[in-house]
Amino acid sequence: MGNPNNANHSTLFLLPLSIFNSSSLCHSRLRFLQTMGRKFFVGGNWKCNGTGEEIKKIVATLNQAEVPSADIVDVVLSPPYVFLPLVKSSLRPDFHVAAQNCWVKKGGAFTGEVSAEMLVNLEIPWVILGHSERRALLNESNEFVGDKVAYALSQGLKVIACVGETLEQRESGSTMDVVAAQTKAIADRVSDWSNVVLAHEPVWAIGTGKVASPAQAQEVHTELKDMASKEC
Repeated sequence: MGNPNNANHSTLFLLPLSIFNSSSLCHSRLRFLQTMGRKFFVGGNWKCNGTGEEIKKIVATLNQAEVPSADIVDVVLSPPYVFLPLVKSSLRPDFHVAAQNCWVKKGGAFTGEVSAEMLVNLEIPWVILGHSERRALLNESNEFVGDKVAYALSQGLKVIACVGETLEQRESGSTMDVVAAQTKAIADRVSDWSNVVLAHEPVWAIGTGKVASPAQAQEVHTELKDMASKEC
């Protein structure tokens, strides 16, 4: 089993676009992160939203953001697939771009899918895999997500691997069982975590009116680290 503790980045939420304003990227919060002595990762997933003109405006705003240097924080933005070339060509060089998904194997007769090889060809460095919406709506199992992560890594992509619990799972007290199973399915297939960011995504706090506190997120992160240290 691979060790997530060997990853270069901290495990944390994928932050929504609401973290951005017209002049800064939560600069005060990132200054706080800088004092903690670890490299942090901020990801923005735009999901299935936006037009060409809207994307251009967002990128223009982000290009003016005040952000600590790249040795303090990595910033990765994930627009819809059709806008990847536009964002990549116009985004400031210290920010990076991620696809929102890729297929589990080499391309072929898989209508509607995007292969890891295609992303590499477009020079897209990152991909999000295991997002809760794909797990729930498209029935992507833990094992399937693990296979996707392994294949994407084998093709040279960096992976944002999502894990997280639903409201029912949290209220039933099974959060760590769920997250541990999701993580283990990836770890069973991955030995080198240097190109993986493990992102805890509390599904119950998305569009429900409920808010996940930093303490709740840290609880999951701590348990994941403990699990990794015991099993690896």
